[in-house]
Amino acid sequence: MTRQTDVVVIGGGQAGLAAGYHLRRRGLDFVILDAGAAPGGSWQHMWDSLHLFSPAEHSSLPGRLMPAQAGKTYPGAGHVVDYLADYEKRYDLPVQHGTRVDAVRRDAGRLLVEADSITWRARAVISATGSWSRPFLPAAPGRSTFTGRQLHTVNYRCPADFAGQHVIVVGGGNSGAQIAADLALDRRSEVTWVTRRPPRLLPDAIDGRALFDVATARRRALDAGHADTGGVASLGDVVAVPSVRAARDAGLLTTKGMFAELTATGVAWADGSRSDADTVIWCTGFRPALAHLAPLNLRGPRGHLPTDGTRALGEPRLHLLGYGDWTGPASATLIGVGRPARDAVQQIRDLLHR
Repeated sequence: MTRQTDVVVIGGGQAGLAAGYHLRRRGLDFVILDAGAAPGGSWQHMWDSLHLFSPAEHSSLPGRLMPAQAGKTYPGAGHVVDYLADYEKRYDLPVQHGTRVDAVRRDAGRLLVEADSITWRARAVISATGSWSRPFLPAAPGRSTFTGRQLHTVNYRCPADFAGQHVIVVGGGNSGAQIAADLALDRRSEVTWVTRRPPRLLPDAIDGRALFDVATARRRALDAGHADTGGVASLGDVVAVPSVRAARDAGLLTTKGMFAELTATGVAWADGSRSDADTVIWCTGFRPALAHLAPLNLRGPRGHLPTDGTRALGEPRLHLLGYGDWTGPASATLIGVGRPARDAVQQIRDLLHR
């Protein structure tokens, strides 16, 4: 079965919904195909203690402010799921949940989007699949010989799952810091936080509001031909959310340098010493989930596709949204995705009305 539409949006998380909002406003015919069975995107799968970096009013999609969560300055992941579900319903966005896209192909001036038993023939496509479904695991020496449990950030839920264990948390970014802090504050497990270089905590007063401003200013400077200021990375690596601050102030958030290799029962350190461990949690990031675009032969370095803003350089009918700064300043955040979504839809409308 083949259906026709102006635009297919692949992914029904925050980026896909922001695109849907602007497509609705522009009066275009569109459908949003989402692999998830329910609204909420990747926020449905976050660990229990996760909270936003910014207050609710600074974490909103276009057109609808996120309501505050009672008793919390920084809303939790469950609150975000509720907000996204309400957003989808409020704007009557045509999201088809439980629909996985397998491939996007060119076909006589159109793009064919192959999804389960239905193929959509579209005049343009917005890919907004994010990266949560593509966790990155480094090729660490001995990783295949370790007999304990190995998890990625995507598998972590709560400290109770690790009571009585020695847990090694690998990764010096926000996920590593927050999960290490979560486990350390719980005190039911022994935690070793491992990083390649000492992590830099941002000043306590800096949260997502400031980070969005920095990311936006950096992109504007680069677009104007100015030197790269380093953006958010120039400020530090880790946002000092309340749990991270609490663990730091209690002296529980210390790090060790990267181990030399994994052994059958733990890790071997660079100095030759060894430590037993029950679990390793790899907080080592993600890669963009773009396998569905492989038939278009657009792949660039590190899995990225070359773009001009959100538009794919090798396929003007394709836009990529929400994968990080390379598809718009702070576009992987709730507050940051609205502007590149608006720009992408405007470009698509201009293309379709030529």
